[in-house]
Parts: sequence; structure tokens; C-alpha cells
Amino acid sequence: MQTQRICLWSGPRNVSTALMYAFGQRSDTEIVDEPLYAHYLHVTGALHPGRKEVMASMPVDGKEVIRDVILGPCAKPVLFMKQMAHHLVDIDRSFMRETYNILLVRDPKEMLPSLTKVIGIPQLKDTGYKLQTELLSELREAGQSPPILDARELLLAPKDVLTKLCRRLDLSFEEEMLSWQRGGHPSDGVWAPYWYHNVHQSVSFTPYQPKIEPFPDELNSVLSECLPYYELLRADAICGNS
Repeated sequence: MQTQRICLWSGPRNVSTALMYAFGQRSDTEIVDEPLYAHYLHVTGALHPGRKEVMASMPVDGKEVIRDVILGPCAKPVLFMKQMAHHLVDIDRSFMRETYNILLVRDPKEMLPSLTKVIGIPQLKDTGYKLQTELLSELREAGQSPPILDARELLLAPKDVLTKLCRRLDLSFEEEMLSWQRGGHPSDGVWAPYWYHNVHQSVSFTPYQPKIEPFPDELNSVLSECLPYYELLRADAICGNS
């Protein structure tokens, strides 16, 4: 059996875990949570919450992860891997020729305040936007047409967007993708207590609600860096019919 390998290249705080849970409800799919996280922490020295736990829980060698996890054995027809784009540090990206690739973005005016609550004031490199635009160019040059998702569109019309996404991936949509059990998934990484509080309280995609809090002044500089990349990516994002 040949496995269809799907990599979701997201930024942080982008509804990526909920999307992973949705694919985890499929009858044909195995999910993997951020397999390159320990590699990223190891090579960058980033001081994320639970750093030692993460590095003790999974391989820190990116080449090993690509060989044994991303391109390794899978018991189901589909392998869905939630990945953070900014984890691609010192990584040979040629493996992406063997994977289906998706880009997931979120408006930085909504994402940045959420990210700040976990890692403090972020830099552009912490957000993934610049790297996502590079990936889009590289994948298109390699003959791929990676679907792009915008978190807002996904939350506004989850069934419509997921149906269109599945069609792009040559998969059938399954209604089970629209809900999951409260409290997390067995595939969650050990970092879940630091990052997944909100999604662990959910049983489905939470209806979109615009942020009402004022945008923090201290984030204006990084916002101005992120916006051009976000606007470029969202221009081709899948939209729902609603």
C-alpha cells in the first residue's frame, strides 16, 4: 500500500491543531503532531515552554525525522502531518517532492497577540509567513499547486473549505471531520499543555469571531513585516460558499 503523505505547513496559533483533529477523525488517516519541533528547538536554541520535555520526547535530528516519520512506514492510506513552517531550519526540503503540501495562514493582527501570550514578543522568523511564501514559490517551481487555507475562511465555513481541500488532495470529504472529542487527541505532542488549552475545550471548529481587543502597540513593528507576506498568501486561499 502506497501512503499519501500530507504536510500542513502552518504558522503558530493558526487553528492548525483543530485541522489536525479534523483529519484525525477520518477513517483512512493517521496524524502526526509537529515531528520537526525537537529538531527546531535543538538547532535554534529557542526557549519555548516545555523545551526539555519536547526534546526528550522525539528525535532532534531532522534527517532522522524525515527518513523515519515523514517518509517512514504508516499503517493507513493517508498520513497527515501538522508542521510549523518555521521549524524548517537547516533542513533539506527536497522531501517535499514526495508529499502533498498545504499552507495555512492567519491574519497577523489576530495571530500575533495570541502568540505573544506563549513566547513573548515574536520576531518575523517566529511567525512562518516569510518562509511560507518561499515554500509556495519553491513548490510551484517543482510543479505542485499547494492549497492555501486562511484560518478565518476555515472557521467561517468549515464544511465548504474542507470539502474543497479534500478535492484538491484527491480525497473524499467525510462528515466526521467536522467534530471530535473534547480533551485532546492521543497524537498530541507533549507541548499540548502549553499551546492547546483552547482547542482541548472544543468539539468542533469554533465559529469565527473577530478580535475586539485593541492591537498592542508593541507589536506594530512585527505586524508591518508580516502583513505583505500574509496578503500575498491569502490572495489564493480557498474560500467557502457561505
